[in-house]
Amino acid sequence: MRRLVVKVGTSTLTAGGTTLAPDRLDALVHQIIDLRRSGREVVLVTSGAIVTGANRLGLQRAPRSIPERQALAAVGQAILMHEYERRFTAHGVEVAQILLTADDLADRRRYRHAQDAFQVLLRRGVVPIVNENDTVAIDEIKIGDNDTLSALVACMLDVDLLCILSDVAGLYTRDPHRNPDAQLIRVVDDVEGEARRYAAGAGSPQGVGGMVTKLHAARIATAAGITTVVAHGAEPEVLPRLARGELLGTLFRPSREPLRARQRWLAFAARPRGHLVIDDGARTALLEQRRSLLPAGIVDVQGQFDVGDLVVLTDGSGEQVAVGLVGYSSGELRRLIGQRGETAVREGVRVTRQEAVHRDNLVVFGGNGS
Repeated sequence: MRRLVVKVGTSTLTAGGTTLAPDRLDALVHQIIDLRRSGREVVLVTSGAIVTGANRLGLQRAPRSIPERQALAAVGQAILMHEYERRFTAHGVEVAQILLTADDLADRRRYRHAQDAFQVLLRRGVVPIVNENDTVAIDEIKIGDNDTLSALVACMLDVDLLCILSDVAGLYTRDPHRNPDAQLIRVVDDVEGEARRYAAGAGSPQGVGGMVTKLHAARIATAAGITTVVAHGAEPEVLPRLARGELLGTLFRPSREPLRARQRWLAFAARPRGHLVIDDGARTALLEQRRSLLPAGIVDVQGQFDVGDLVVLTDGSGEQVAVGLVGYSSGELRRLIGQRGETAVREGVRVTRQEAVHRDNLVVFGGNGS
């Protein structure tokens, strides 16, 4: 494990309270320093800005309104970074703040620039500290939770291990806070299947995520070939032990056929502009034969998009089958629904290519396509 992304949630940093817990911060930084001394690179994805801002301004709880939370994030982020900076520099380690939104990741050029900046920082021995840019993020450009953000950063940097530190010891068969008979699941091979039904959804009062968001993060990371672990943040020396291969919490095994770098961006970071509903024949061609999507297999076009935009492909039941870069605009495809290329030419539609979505621009979920 040479390169790791570590995500720490608000409840872990506050020990379940309403203020940052100094002993938790000390332990986290100490473990990251140990990892670096063993020759490993670490990127830290941290929550805690909003609750820190609320505490500084004398509020017992963070308000729900977006402007209030954005303001608290602006106050709290500076304090949070100061707490990290003084601890790391005491060990001679520099840190860098990186604030991201979904728009930063959805734009391919900005995504690559962010990727390059990370690489330079890591080469220079700096610890990147990442958070969502809550001060400017609105619903349209919001990633939503730092579990997902950590998985996207892990994919961007092609890390070996994603560690999600939580206030529970991993994935349980039932909510361990309410059910004393809940059993910890040690290893998960199928994030899409059996694991999903165990997630309760609601997180701690201070946190945004729950086990559902952690499963979503594991789905993203494992699809990219990244081993993922959800473990208790208060477990002694949890990070060095995980890096040495000790089984703690719940281990999510990576896919045996991981997505390539561009596929990762298409599947999880880029923002879709529309939806194509496909018939059963097209679904089979995509899942089992790795074929391109032809206009003949489309039954409905939803949304407004241009050539080269990302679209989601769903079947008749609404299940997501694939995502891909479309070869026609939405207006052209609506005239081509169910038709073949030669028919489209006779009707006067501009045909630039036969495929609605070429297989080289597709990421298929399930079957033999991913």
